[in-house]
Amino acid sequence: MARFMSRLWCKVESSGRHLPIVLNAVLVFSITAEVSYLVLVEAPLEPEQKKTEWSTMWKAMHLFAQYFMLGNITWNASLFVKTNPSIRGVFLGGDALGQGWRYCYNCETHTPPRCSHCYDCNVCVLRRDHHCVFFGECVGFHNYRYFLTCLLFMWAGLLYAVVMNAEVFIVILKEGVTFHSIMLLLVPWIMLVSGQVTARAFAFAFIADTCVLGFLLVAAFLFFHVALMLRGQTTREWYSTRQPYNLGALANIRECLGKYWYICWLCPLIPSPLPGDGINFKVTGSLEPTK
Repeated sequence: MARFMSRLWCKVESSGRHLPIVLNAVLVFSITAEVSYLVLVEAPLEPEQKKTEWSTMWKAMHLFAQYFMLGNITWNASLFVKTNPSIRGVFLGGDALGQGWRYCYNCETHTPPRCSHCYDCNVCVLRRDHHCVFFGECVGFHNYRYFLTCLLFMWAGLLYAVVMNAEVFIVILKEGVTFHSIMLLLVPWIMLVSGQVTARAFAFAFIADTCVLGFLLVAAFLFFHVALMLRGQTTREWYSTRQPYNLGALANIRECLGKYWYICWLCPLIPSPLPGDGINFKVTGSLEPTK
């Protein structure tokens, strides 16, 4: 009985690790399907425009932009999860330990600077930034590019969804921005239960609210990590006022996104080799904490 419960708990724990990924996938694909419906059926065009070739071109451009962002989100997320950021399979070369090296009693090995142990992944991660609960994986030296690019396209996709929902929402109301429309956006459930709006208007309002909240959340994460990248810091190093690895904005971007940083963000298939190895870093300041 104890062995059965242990196996059952292991399966539940393993499934729980993938639950955030499943929920994120459902959210992304649901918003994509809803925006596709808006473009194809509820397109906010004038009646005269809907009968012309401009309508077809308008829809084609919007659908291309939408699915280009969806493809980048899913591909970057897949590469982020598949790329190993840990020290497993990495020769650390601990014969000549320098400043910043530490001994990890959990992994029973010496680890290089900026490397720390993740108790969720149960392994040390090179240039560890944080453990991302949305993907169930650590953000480190080798997968930081995919994490940041995924955030960028999620932010752009949610912004696009917010704009599309806002345009269609105003068209559906046919009365512009009023107190009634503001209340529908703020408390859609109360407006639906009280019979003030139709189920169709409620659905658009609820999805619009979800997109706005998601946009604000992703924007906060994105801008925070862009600021960290420009300063040459990780989330763990942000708590300190020291910036010993700050090489300048351009060099810091190259350290995170690779040699072809100016174009690699367009597609995860574009190769952009990183200048370092995640073990040795150029130091421009003191590694010792300030007193």
